[in-house]
Amino acid sequence: MGGIFGVASKTDCSLDLFFGIDYHSHLGTRRGGIAVCDENGKFNRAIHNIQNSPFRTKFEHDIDEMHGPIGIGCISDYEPQPLFAHSHLGFFAVTSVGLITNKDKLVEEVLKSGTHFLEMSGGEVNQTELIIALINSKKTILEGIQYVQSKIEGSITMLVMTKDGIYGARDKMGRTPLQIGKKEGALCLSFESFAYVNLGYSDCHELGPAEIVFITADDYTILQKPQKEMKICTFLWIYYGYPTSCYEGVNVEQMRYNCGKFLAKRDKGNISPDAIAGVPDSGTPHAIGYSNESRIPFTRPFIKYTPTWPRSFMPTSQNQRNLIAHMKLIPVQQLIKDKKLLLIDDSIVRGTQLRETTDFLYQSGAKEVHVRPACPPIMFGCKYLNFSRSKSELDLIARQIVQKFEGPNVSAEVLQKYCTPDTPEYENLQEEIRKQLNFTSLRFHRLDDMLDSTGIDHCKLCTYCWNGKE
Repeated sequence: MGGIFGVASKTDCSLDLFFGIDYHSHLGTRRGGIAVCDENGKFNRAIHNIQNSPFRTKFEHDIDEMHGPIGIGCISDYEPQPLFAHSHLGFFAVTSVGLITNKDKLVEEVLKSGTHFLEMSGGEVNQTELIIALINSKKTILEGIQYVQSKIEGSITMLVMTKDGIYGARDKMGRTPLQIGKKEGALCLSFESFAYVNLGYSDCHELGPAEIVFITADDYTILQKPQKEMKICTFLWIYYGYPTSCYEGVNVEQMRYNCGKFLAKRDKGNISPDAIAGVPDSGTPHAIGYSNESRIPFTRPFIKYTPTWPRSFMPTSQNQRNLIAHMKLIPVQQLIKDKKLLLIDDSIVRGTQLRETTDFLYQSGAKEVHVRPACPPIMFGCKYLNFSRSKSELDLIARQIVQKFEGPNVSAEVLQKYCTPDTPEYENLQEEIRKQLNFTSLRFHRLDDMLDSTGIDHCKLCTYCWNGKE
């Protein structure tokens, strides 16, 4: 996924910037970056690989040497950033979060115009440099940002830092968030709303879809008003978002409690587990919501060992991820043996990690393991965000089973039957996943219940990964 943060201050912003970016570490695992503009308009930057070390450890020495009133930075799963540009628009820096799905086409257009690219990431053009090239094709930075919004397919939210302040632009469909915090003598722009609270900032303004603002240490100016249509990523609440964050006024933790409540209502009278448990960390609040509604005790039959396994996504190898997922969870035998457990995870993507978790519960003496994912079967790979957990549809257990039942060339019409609760196809899919992953019972969260859990109009929520609808 990735996260971005920026500060414009009347005094040195470096510590606010350092901690604000660090508070986005749950959103990415590969790279971190900081760029600062000092009082003389000189830009300084540091980018590090954070795959095997926390952001704070890698940047604690850099931040001692990077001072100035304006700065931006990011946590990224992919390309190095922020990047600098020196052009007819002046000197500026850009950092972004999102995915440009028509990148190859846009790169070709830019190359034909006579521009070349220098920043290569994994043999490909750096997505942020492409954004810079598109901005540079216009007469002003604002026009350039608007041009990016009009040209890209996918999703991009960005920060553009100049010596005078920071432009903030939310994705044109609002798939990712961007919020302004304010305190005496400073404003910040942040993906996560909680990232600035402990730094003394209070909520000031949440950008709407396609909205563009410019912040200084004194105030913010709206340069482009938001559009009404929105498709914010629902998975932000289900999994990616930190519990203390709010998007569109809806808190992540509260939404997860609501999800658990709806799951419990659907289950009422069908099963009688001894205890409810969540797969840590994101599954835990869903399980608390289920327990609160059902009045069945919430327990923690396994604990995540975090001192040496703090990162949630790393490494990139699936086999290593499975091993680390197993090593992280330590069973509490006294809460497992001879118990009927109902387990809630945020989702079932590939299923391998949850199968391992279920197996070790059985091996630890559990009588039954019922599973209730907090979202429907993931049927489509996300084409709007760098959603690494469902990058290829061939990796999705739901699509593998559909292919097993229907063959490789399943029609869109038939596929929709597998996305729709109460159809025989959906029931067959659910039962086959249950058998393959060795659960006592399985019931996915219904899409309508999940969307109701947010309290937001369904038409404003992106559901593409569950039903393929844009």
